[in-house]
Amino acid sequence: MERLDKLLCSQGTLTRSEAGRLIRSGRVTVDGVPCRDPAKKWDPTGVTVAVDGKALGYAQYRYVMLNKPAGILCVSRDPKAPTVVDLLPPALQRRGLFPAGRLDKDTHGLVLITDDGAFAHALLSPRHHVPKTYRAVLDKPLDEEKIAAFCAGPTLEDGTQCQPAELRVLQDGATPTVEVVIYEGRYHQIKRMFAAVGCHVTWLKRYAMGSLWLDADLPEGACRELTEAEKISILNENGCGKLSDI
Repeated sequence: MERLDKLLCSQGTLTRSEAGRLIRSGRVTVDGVPCRDPAKKWDPTGVTVAVDGKALGYAQYRYVMLNKPAGILCVSRDPKAPTVVDLLPPALQRRGLFPAGRLDKDTHGLVLITDDGAFAHALLSPRHHVPKTYRAVLDKPLDEEKIAAFCAGPTLEDGTQCQPAELRVLQDGATPTVEVVIYEGRYHQIKRMFAAVGCHVTWLKRYAMGSLWLDADLPEGACRELTEAEKISILNENGCGKLSDI
């Protein structure tokens, strides 16, 4: 059971006082009947709450896939620069949203935005070993020695020892394109791992987190909610959650 004003706040960007005023004005209905008491409690899964006749569409948590462009900060909010949360359309905005794991400002690709803290912690926790798949363009060719050193888990410049990773050359040449899978998420990790073997990353994009792959039809800067199948898959794998949590 949840207070009506709290329920409204959880599904959008209203403050508690704004929700209270809306309810007291008679613009909020529960199963078609106006409710003017912000403190009255309801089971959000058993009733239909509407504002000005438009059903609220209750969801305990929100899970959004974003195709991040370069130049956008991967944080919830910043007073001086646009963030990934700022890219969400009004229909997907709600209080408490944050990116589950960060990408560098100049890195493209898959970002998961949610307000489910337990899910984000499980997804990012090193003990769950959730793979993150990237593609990168390098400034010079790779030889077998560099590939072996990278895959073994190189030691970074500051002495940090990385876990073993996977590396596959997709397109050979003077500036090869490679696919990388890592199982941890250190600061600028992929760039620092390649630097440790003498290469510089000129372009980087994340394509997958666990079993969730970036939608190929999603343009840069666009987003969508995860499908039920995607939520079931990523919440259930690697101890990230349970089907009953959806």
